[in-house]
Amino acid sequence: MINSFAITATRSMKSYASQAADQLSKFTSFSTPEDPINCVNSLEAERFADGEMEVAIKHSLRGRDIFLFTSCARNEANVTVEEAKIELYNTIDALKRSQAHSITVFEPYVSCSRSDRTVRRSSVGLWVHLKTMVSLGASHILTYQLHSDKSKSMLDPTLCLLDDLPALTLLKKRICDVYIKDVQTLKNHVRSNWVFCSVDAGGEKLGRRFANAFGTPLVVAHKQRDYSKANSIESVNILSAEPITGKVVWIVDDMIDTAGSVVSLINALASHHPAEINLAAVHAVFSNPAAEHLTELSQKGLLNHILVTDTVLSPHCGSQSIPNLEVVPSVELSSKIIATIIENRPMGKILEDFNAETYLKSRGLFG
Repeated sequence: MINSFAITATRSMKSYASQAADQLSKFTSFSTPEDPINCVNSLEAERFADGEMEVAIKHSLRGRDIFLFTSCARNEANVTVEEAKIELYNTIDALKRSQAHSITVFEPYVSCSRSDRTVRRSSVGLWVHLKTMVSLGASHILTYQLHSDKSKSMLDPTLCLLDDLPALTLLKKRICDVYIKDVQTLKNHVRSNWVFCSVDAGGEKLGRRFANAFGTPLVVAHKQRDYSKANSIESVNILSAEPITGKVVWIVDDMIDTAGSVVSLINALASHHPAEINLAAVHAVFSNPAAEHLTELSQKGLLNHILVTDTVLSPHCGSQSIPNLEVVPSVELSSKIIATIIENRPMGKILEDFNAETYLKSRGLFG
């Protein structure tokens, strides 16, 4: 029997949550006694005169499985990182006190995911964030493309489950749909003329997933960082088993922040004279001066296509300020994931490795 559920959101993701609730009917075969869209606006963040916050629940959510959408990155309500986190923590507490049956936090992009190293005398922001949510009552955390695999081991699964979902599949499908289109092109052109490139040695595993999915060679960029400064690169070495001259290069990464690494890498790749260079990344963080960097690379003819998802709200994604920028929606996948959980169906189909040839063949049959 399916338990009563509700989809709701902090101020940072109300529009996204409404869209996800609206698309549930595509993936479920049941009707709910109350439209989950009506619960998206059931939370209200109130501020006291001294700046303190309190979150109130306007409708009863007792006994329901709650899916809470939230973002602590750039968001539609222009809530700062710090305020968004405090609102999130207060919301989980309020939901727990309202006797929700379970609380699943759906945070498409975890903004503190890069603060995951324990080797320095500094706080580990991701651990603090996850630990706080769990201690307040979160029972399940969903996100897209954490910065590192080791982050998944930060939580005790007997207390809270953490699912790091493969938003990379969204990018791979879009590459198939727009840039390849059929199996013949994949076999006769892509596999002999394309390469996928990781942004650094740490991203080799991610880059290999793309290379394996499309059956192409892998190029690894080895970065020398200046760890005394954030977001700084000293040099980039290109490691490839075969020449990339005349090849179509796709740089792949989990996020684009300031795009400083991208500039260094593309300049290094350009010296090898590829046919074109493209960029695909899940999270469009786009901190300054990312837009300036990407625009300059495009105007110089060094960067052809940029693919990102909408897990982070960016003003550049809704305008033409960055040339050749394409935003791949993630809302439908988020809705599908919620429907899968609600109906207690296996998640394996969503989590399985993407294969371009299999996808193109199935699309040819049913598309």
